[in-house]
Amino acid sequence: MTRGHGPTVRRRRLAGELRRLREAADLTIDDVAERLECSASKVSRVETGNVGVTPRDARDMLELYGVAGEELEALVQLAREARKRGWWHAYNEVFTGTFVGLEADASSLRAYQALLVPGLLQTRRYAHAVIRAMRPDATENEIERRVAARMERQALLRDSQPPEYWAVIDEAVLHRSVGGPEVMAEQLWRMVDIATLPHATIQVVPFTGGAHPGMEGPFLILGFPEQADQDVVYVDSTNGGLYLEDSAEVHRYALMFDHLRAAAAKPDDSLDLIEAAARRFEKHDV
Repeated sequence: MTRGHGPTVRRRRLAGELRRLREAADLTIDDVAERLECSASKVSRVETGNVGVTPRDARDMLELYGVAGEELEALVQLAREARKRGWWHAYNEVFTGTFVGLEADASSLRAYQALLVPGLLQTRRYAHAVIRAMRPDATENEIERRVAARMERQALLRDSQPPEYWAVIDEAVLHRSVGGPEVMAEQLWRMVDIATLPHATIQVVPFTGGAHPGMEGPFLILGFPEQADQDVVYVDSTNGGLYLEDSAEVHRYALMFDHLRAAAAKPDDSLDLIEAAARRFEKHDV
């Protein structure tokens, strides 16, 4: 897998180019909608990347903006590539929005979690217990489907070209018994195993660290290899995630993450904390 070249990132890149070219042509969204005989909301959704654009629509927009020749053909080809389906489309009832596509294309992932083990690190049994607790009205089939989708996501960290993964967790994650002692011991040893990968780092913010920037809530910063693809911050919630792309917001979260890394125990010391917690759960000494 080549990072930053998946359909979701291509769609995002094309959306940004179409918006930039429209503005350079001194046209409003309403102008474009009127000229192309479509709704203004369609043009707006295309420019925000919320919907894909067909190669034909892309060509019509680009010609309206005065784009021609190789530049036009390259962007129309980008529209074709952006319409390809990723593996996550098989789980379209689970994955809403563009999160998994962006995650799959990221070259770096910086995650902070205060209450739970991050999704990419979860074992099957831990994930099942978490999803069951967060969706008490879901059927067993729905839960299993979500667990399977989460396990599929985790292939990312074992990919031949994996992203640089850095997770910071609050010490509370090591003490909250999810699924019982056996499940927790298995989960914590999994984290130790992943932390040995050369592209993965896990740190723990100890209770003794007191107040810290992450108390605002969990977040994930997705970085991309191409300069044209700006970093994205994903703030998760049970009602759907929030994407932050404004450079000032992204910078604020990047600064928060840097402060969290500084407040956390060093990676080796963090592993000691995780291993100690795993042994306590093995002995049921919790």
